[in-house]
Amino acid sequence: MFNNIPEVKLGIVAVSRDCFPIELSKKRRINVVKACADKNIDIYEAQTIVENETDMLEAIDEVNKAGVNALVVYLGNFGPEGPETYLCKNFDGPCMYVAAAEETQEDLIDGRGDAYCGVLNASYNLGLKNLKAYIPEYPVGLPDEVADMIAEFENIARAIIGVKSLKIIGFGPRPYDFLACNAPIKPLFDLGVNVQENSELDLLASFNEHEGDPRIEAVAKEMADELGSGNNYPSLLTRLAQYEITLLDWAEANKGASKYVAFANKCWPAFQTQFGFCPCYVNSRLTSKGIPVACETDIYGALTEFIIACTTGIAPTLLDINNSVPKDMFEDNSDKFSGYTLKDTFMGFHCGNTACDLLTDYALKYQLIQKRNLEPELPEPNVSRGTLEGNIRPGDVTLFRLQSTAGGQLRSYIANAEIIDVDPKSFGSIAVFAVNEMGRFYRNVLINKQYPHHAGIAFKHAAKDLFEVVKYLGVTDIEWNRPAGCYYEGENPFA
Repeated sequence: MFNNIPEVKLGIVAVSRDCFPIELSKKRRINVVKACADKNIDIYEAQTIVENETDMLEAIDEVNKAGVNALVVYLGNFGPEGPETYLCKNFDGPCMYVAAAEETQEDLIDGRGDAYCGVLNASYNLGLKNLKAYIPEYPVGLPDEVADMIAEFENIARAIIGVKSLKIIGFGPRPYDFLACNAPIKPLFDLGVNVQENSELDLLASFNEHEGDPRIEAVAKEMADELGSGNNYPSLLTRLAQYEITLLDWAEANKGASKYVAFANKCWPAFQTQFGFCPCYVNSRLTSKGIPVACETDIYGALTEFIIACTTGIAPTLLDINNSVPKDMFEDNSDKFSGYTLKDTFMGFHCGNTACDLLTDYALKYQLIQKRNLEPELPEPNVSRGTLEGNIRPGDVTLFRLQSTAGGQLRSYIANAEIIDVDPKSFGSIAVFAVNEMGRFYRNVLINKQYPHHAGIAFKHAAKDLFEVVKYLGVTDIEWNRPAGCYYEGENPFA
């Protein structure tokens, strides 16, 4: 587990309507906790059962003393509408509401809890109080089923807790010819995210102050060990290690009241000439430690990566939705594209920011585009060195982005996808992606809704959890790759 994302401490509080047997809620709570233990889900079992507001205050005090930061409100029976929803109001963290299913036809007199009905009234009362809570798609279940819902909630809660204690540190403005990742930062503050924007000169000054740092040798050796036979530029590792230490020290010194940090750093073109290298490999290493470093001052990209890391526990990456797959490549590998059309595919690429363990092969290389731009006359690259290049490993992935419009409205897209085991035959950190109905998604979501070219990549199918995270954060404009026959707003039905 990363050391830059929250550790979730789950707690469960049972509630009981006073005209129902309190023992029913207690017995059912005990069974849920046992089911959690059987599934290795660690959860604090509050002994207070909430029937009224006094109980509610005692339960809040109990879970707070236990260090709980994500609360499961469990309707063992119908539940008291006011007190059970004031649990959400008074608890400083994400809450989930879930209810007990009836166990057997043999016990539907004294043993009937009516929690199925109680969830309706709980949701109504949450709305009356303008409270946010996570309610699973089908929030009523037997103990094993409730335990599975709690496991899903843990991933969602980790992201919610993290976002509200995150600081995004940016270095440098966006280049004039590259405004694609620009967006208002006010919505970030609305989410609880802090933003600290700095000059590239601040970063350069700090980098220079780290020259000769006694930690550099150990970090450079760690890099050499990690790169192995892909260490094409051994002499560069000292400067890369110096830069990595600079960013880590800056994070620690500037974290302030926040608990977690992500970076959004300008990485071209002045970076190469002033620092003497490309920062991509270092970006990949920090992201693998749970500290996302988004390229090209992409502040919303940094937030996107952080949410992915919290939700999945796997290092994310940030890629350009970059180029179409050539027709001959598609046809030559038709057996690997079963079920997809050519329009369902694209190549995801970035200069070299993807963590080593997410690549099937990797090596320290130079950035070809920057070489063309900054030092075309040199026979060998110099300041354009520092990328980590390789084919990204095939398998299940999710495309995800949380973004603000120019007018300050938060929106998001999510699509489960697949990296195809086909050699992209190109440079950078790169892969061939396939997404069902990608052509329509590209036209009607990415283009119509004016998303930037950067997509966050989660290395598993995580769309279900990511959807719940952005919904909990209050995002109402959430798009996905709709199946054939299910039209987007404004899509031409005759096309």
